[in-house]
Amino acid sequence: MTLAIAGCDDFLSKEPDNRASLDAPEKISELLVTAYPEAGYSLFCEVMSDNVEDNPSGIQDPLNADPYFWREGTTTSQDSPENYWNGCYTAIASANHALEYIEKSGTPELFTAQRGEALVARAYSHFMLVTLFAPTYTGTGSDNVSPGVPYVTEPEKVAFKNYDRGTVKSVYEQIEKDLVEGLPLIDDKLYVTNGSATGVPKYHFTTAAAHAFASRFYLFKKDYDKVLEHSNAVFTSDVTNYLRPWNTTYASYSANDLAIAYTNSATPSNLLLCETLSSWARSFYVYRYATGANKFLTMMQRNPTWAEYQYEYSARYTNAGVYFLNKYREHFVQTGVNSNTGYPYTIVPLFTAEEVLFNRAEARIMKGNYTEALNDMNIWISTRVVNYNGMDGVWMDKLAETYPDKKNSRDVALAGLLDMKRVEFLHEGMRWFDILRHNIEVNHNVIGGKAEVLKGNDLRRVLQIPREAVATAGLAPNPR
Repeated sequence: MTLAIAGCDDFLSKEPDNRASLDAPEKISELLVTAYPEAGYSLFCEVMSDNVEDNPSGIQDPLNADPYFWREGTTTSQDSPENYWNGCYTAIASANHALEYIEKSGTPELFTAQRGEALVARAYSHFMLVTLFAPTYTGTGSDNVSPGVPYVTEPEKVAFKNYDRGTVKSVYEQIEKDLVEGLPLIDDKLYVTNGSATGVPKYHFTTAAAHAFASRFYLFKKDYDKVLEHSNAVFTSDVTNYLRPWNTTYASYSANDLAIAYTNSATPSNLLLCETLSSWARSFYVYRYATGANKFLTMMQRNPTWAEYQYEYSARYTNAGVYFLNKYREHFVQTGVNSNTGYPYTIVPLFTAEEVLFNRAEARIMKGNYTEALNDMNIWISTRVVNYNGMDGVWMDKLAETYPDKKNSRDVALAGLLDMKRVEFLHEGMRWFDILRHNIEVNHNVIGGKAEVLKGNDLRRVLQIPREAVATAGLAPNPR
C-alpha cells in the first residue's frame, strides 16, 4: 500500500507532467481520472461465490484456484486481491492529492465540483476495501471492535509509514462523512467537455452514480430509508428507460454485439464504468472453477421467473464445459506501435440501474413494504420476458411455492430477489456482496474429493491483508 502511494507521490513530483502543476480546474479534473481503482475484483469475488463449480475441463491457474478454496493468494498479479488493494489505495492517493491542492489553492470555490468527485471517489475505494478486507458491517457492537482498514485522508509524504486499521464502525463513519459532504458538490456539467479526458461522464461519479453508490452503502449499513432516498434520486424518469432491454434489442445480439453493448458508456443502465488492468474478459469462460453446465442450469431453474425469461439465457455460450454470457470485451493496449506485447484491460460496470432497482426492492422488503418490492421486481422482469404480461411476473403466493423452506413473507420475498440478482450479475462478482451481507453459506464441489464449505462464521470470508501492507505499514493481519 505504502509503495503504491509513495510511487504516485514520486510520479506527481516530476515535470513536465501537467499533473505536477495543479493550477487549474481542468488539471484537477485530469488528475481525478486516476481516482478510480484501475484493478478488478470480479475474478476473485465471482470465484469465491456460489456461482461456480469444479469443471476439470477448464484451465488450471492459481489465480482461479486460490479464491475457490478461500485460501490466501499465492500470486499478486492483476485480478488478485492484493492487486485490488493496491489499486484502491493508488486511487485514494490521487483523490487526496486533488483535495490537498484544492485546500491550499486559496480559491477553493473554483474547484467545488472537483472536490465533490474526489471525496466520493475516496469514499468508494475505502468502502470496497472495508467490504472485502474487514468483517462485514452488522450494525451491532461488534463493529466497534472489528478491525477495519486504514482510512487515508492525506497524500503519503514518506516512503514507509505505519497505519491504524481503525474499526469497521470508524471506517463507515468516515466513508459516510466523505459521501455526505461530496455528493451535493458534484456537478454533471463538469464532464461535458468534448475532446477532453474528462469528457465521458460514465467514467466519473456523476450525480446519478454517486446516488447509486450511496444506495449500496446504506444497504450495507442497513439504513433502509436512506437506500430508498438515494435509489429514487437515480430514477428521474420511468425506471424501464434505465434497464437493459434484454427482451428486445439484446435478444437479437450476437456475442460480440452483447460484449460491446454491455459496457458501452451510451447504455443507460451503466451509471459508472471503470477501466481495469485485467484479463477477466479472456479468462472468465476458460477457467476450471467457473460456471459449469450443472451450476448454470441449477442457478437459472431455482429462479422463480426461469420459465418466463429463459429465452434470455438461451443465447448463452459454452467453452470447455463453461456456460457464460459474453458480457466483456478485452481492450489490449500495446506497449509500442509495432509491438506484439501489451496489457489487457477490461471495462467493468461498477454501478448499474439494475443494482439500484434491486437495492430499492430489498429496502422495501426489509421495511415490510412487500407490494412495492414486488412492483420493483416485476419492473425488472418486464424487461427480461418477451411479450411480457402480468402473469409473467411474481407475487407472494408464487414465491411461497418456489421457496417452501422460507417461513415468513420477508424471507420469501428476499429469496426471490436475491436469486434474481444472482442471475443478473453473473460473472460480475456481485453475488459475493450478497453472500457477505446475508451470511449465506457457500458449498464448492471438488471432483474426486470432499466438498469445501464456507459457513457463516468462517474467518475466510474476510480477505487477508496483503503481506506487503503487513510488513511495511505495520498492519495486523486478519485472523485465520
